[in-house]
Amino acid sequence: MTWENSSVLMEFVFLAYPSCPELRILSFLGVSLVYAFITTGNILIVVSIRTEARLHMPMYYFLGSLSGVEICYTAVVVPHILANTLQSEKTTTLLGCATQMVFFIGFGSADCFLLAVMAYDRYVAICHPLRYPLIMTLTLCVRLVVASVVIGLFLSLQLVAFIFSLPFCRVRGIEHFFCDVPPVMHLVCANSHIHEQSVLLAAVLAIAVPFFLIATSYAFIVAAVLKIHSAASRHRAFSTCSSHLTVVLLQYGCCAFMYLRPNSSYYPKQDQFISLVYTMGTPLLNPLIYTLRNSEMKGAIGRVLTRHYHSQKS
Repeated sequence: MTWENSSVLMEFVFLAYPSCPELRILSFLGVSLVYAFITTGNILIVVSIRTEARLHMPMYYFLGSLSGVEICYTAVVVPHILANTLQSEKTTTLLGCATQMVFFIGFGSADCFLLAVMAYDRYVAICHPLRYPLIMTLTLCVRLVVASVVIGLFLSLQLVAFIFSLPFCRVRGIEHFFCDVPPVMHLVCANSHIHEQSVLLAAVLAIAVPFFLIATSYAFIVAAVLKIHSAASRHRAFSTCSSHLTVVLLQYGCCAFMYLRPNSSYYPKQDQFISLVYTMGTPLLNPLIYTLRNSEMKGAIGRVLTRHYHSQKS
């Protein structure tokens, strides 16, 4: 990468923010409220899993890790959006844009790999229940989580290094709220087809590969569940996967739409809405999906809140 002084000091301007002062204030309040719910919900999940002994099992360890990654994922972007909403100068340097993109794409990719790990956990639990404690040891769980984060950040670093080694046009306006791949790639002045293929390959590794692993795991799960004669047992087996499947469809639907497509199909207004869905909508819904459909999580969060309330009173 060629980091000349003029390039490092180059600034991008974000053009997606409303110009009307009233709309800016409403946007700030709305995003602040959503961010507060995201942070509170995911922190409650992490604290509940850590403090409740009955939740010390692989499934909840992965769920707590997913919540921790999503806290980091939103922290990379949402405070930046809040600050820009109220500022008159909505700019960032080339280096600042690259740094934000590294962590945003990195934690997003880690999210995808963690969802694949959670699918593998459900596969072992349903297809090999007797061997489950021997296979899903604490050491393996820790290694899978660390590998998900490391691989996600590594792929992101390679992708961002490639993107920011390309020449940018003189037009510095990004039709977006933050530095994401499609709007930044739209500013590249080079042979777009070759570079699009390189970006698409990175997206396939970060999105399609984990999705293939999830689909494979669930193919084995469905085959195993259909062999169960008891309808109640089949329902119980499927219900343990329903929350995970809901999150997978929401996460991968948005990511595939944004990243697994050519740059020619880039539509700024549409992409801005979709990006808000997977940046704030998915992290907001995940705690609700996992708690509303899981009685153990609801009970654990209730006990954590009760203990906190009594400690505040005393």
